[in-house]
Amino acid sequence: MLKLVLFDIDGTLIQSGGAGERAFARVCELEFGIKDGTANLQFAGRTDPSIVRDFFSEFAIPHTAENFRRFFDAYVFMLDDLLRRLDGRVLPGVNCLLEQFRSRPHPPAIGLLTGNIRLGAQIKLSHYQLWDHFQTGGFGDDHEDRNRIAAIAHQRGNRLLNSTLKDDEVVVIGDTPRDVECGRVIGARVLAVATGKFTVEELRTHRPDWVVSTLEEFAVSEA
Repeated sequence: MLKLVLFDIDGTLIQSGGAGERAFARVCELEFGIKDGTANLQFAGRTDPSIVRDFFSEFAIPHTAENFRRFFDAYVFMLDDLLRRLDGRVLPGVNCLLEQFRSRPHPPAIGLLTGNIRLGAQIKLSHYQLWDHFQTGGFGDDHEDRNRIAAIAHQRGNRLLNSTLKDDEVVVIGDTPRDVECGRVIGARVLAVATGKFTVEELRTHRPDWVVSTLEEFAVSEA
């Protein structure tokens, strides 16, 4: 029986119109004085703190707790502003899939497994009226390693449900090979969706349990 579903955010639930990456770039320039500071950074499937660490390393900025706090304090402000200005959207099939999960005779807990810091995740999903669907999760400020975040999300699911979840009772849904990897680390089944930067063919090479072009194609009965 399916008991816990963990969703990635960017490219899986929403397209933010580039708000996250643009907010990072603004912080690099306005807070740290470095224009085009994100030009060499990789974002897909990454955790926010690991991206910031790469930025600090590239420009010889000390990796201090104060600098991380300074970055993210500015970032959430920029993110909230940009979400209001850019054209983003909830991705196809998301609301329908959430409703299908809620309508099961024994609905699973719905959570997040994301590299976004928690406040960033809340700002993004609140903007698209999705935040209240999620009961638990793991976030970028829990750990820089996406696989460790998966373990934390799994543990929180156990506590929420007062149960030790078995492998086939957990499904991870995401749009990158890293989502497939971290799902496998916790023994979960994985639904990969090609609404981000990777195609169905690229995702299929990582051998998720299911691959779909959009979440419209997935029926909850399959899980």
